[in-house]
Amino acid sequence: MLLYRLLVSVFALGVLARLALRRDRDALCQRLARGPAEPGPHLWLHAASNGELASARPLIAALQAARPDLKLLITCNSATGVALAQGWGLAARLAPLDLARAARRMHRRWDVRGHIAMESELWPHRVLTCPGPVFVMGGRLTESTARIWRLFGGLQSRLLRRIAWLSPQDAGSRTRYRAVGLPEAATGPVVDLKALYTPETRRDPALTAAFAHSKTWLAASTHEGEEEIVLAAHALAREAEPDLRLILAPRHPRRAEAVLRLIADAGLSVARRSAGDDPAQADVYLADTMGEMGLLYPLAGRILIGGTLSDVGGHTPYEPAAYGAALLHGPDFAKHRPGFDRLHAQDAATLVHDAEELARALNALAAEAVQQTHGAAAQAALRPQADAQTLAAGITQRLAP
Repeated sequence: MLLYRLLVSVFALGVLARLALRRDRDALCQRLARGPAEPGPHLWLHAASNGELASARPLIAALQAARPDLKLLITCNSATGVALAQGWGLAARLAPLDLARAARRMHRRWDVRGHIAMESELWPHRVLTCPGPVFVMGGRLTESTARIWRLFGGLQSRLLRRIAWLSPQDAGSRTRYRAVGLPEAATGPVVDLKALYTPETRRDPALTAAFAHSKTWLAASTHEGEEEIVLAAHALAREAEPDLRLILAPRHPRRAEAVLRLIADAGLSVARRSAGDDPAQADVYLADTMGEMGLLYPLAGRILIGGTLSDVGGHTPYEPAAYGAALLHGPDFAKHRPGFDRLHAQDAATLVHDAEELARALNALAAEAVQQTHGAAAQAALRPQADAQTLAAGITQRLAP
């Protein structure tokens, strides 16, 4: 524990110094667990970033329904995460630094009755000073992280003995947690929280009318270097399937001008979502807007998961799978390996490496019945062991009335 205290103190000095130089008094106060606090008992949930917080939203809703008397306090390591939680109407602050005094102050001023750590956000002082039970949801423990923990002696085992309930993200994490001291009684179901994603119900009638589901494919959240592969594959696939339509959705809409040039170079016509163009009058529909993937996923019977044909580690398979589409992806999925491993184990997604393989895979999935079969297989492969309500019940059962 002494080594940890030394390292976290050095880290804290750096963070506080930067905030002081920026004269950001509000952030300084929040990092030290000072500033205004809301009255009443709270359940404190900490997520590192927007992605982890977004994956926790179904759990948050289930907790609010199960314990309306217990307010939620959300902390994140970033201001954007705080803003996201506040947009949901929740009390949210920047996470306090993991100093013993700051952790105790946070528990005391917010009347914390329990603490939920998301994924790998297991901070020793927050855990050891919490006056109520501590939970870990979507817990992730890789081999490399386990090796780092060993530098601190028995600290990790000490923390795990303090955990009331831990739901691991994958089977490997479950095994590693148990090996370093997590009691069997505190081991919950294996659930990747991203699997709790609920498909959006909103629809755009104009888009629905413009695209035939089985004749449309979506390249979702693509990155630089992937659009060339997508456009080449589309041209090849249309040789066997002339009425095939493509919706191209770059991960970052600011790249729209560069993608437009690629489409023009490929000799394809384009309609641009941000310009309000008619989607029915072009070879490629460029979806260069933010926050609309839930409108795009239902339009396509085949979906390529972006980021997997580049070097960014891929994007989640859970969201596209929730809409029942046949899934295709490249070889780079390091950031979401457990989910992709489950897909591969059930032969529920198609791996491609280049434009030629992607075109052949698209043509092989041309029939609507084939798309439905592959989509159902992906949904079955990614179905979690427990839903949000079950996880919320596991937490609330261990909280004081």
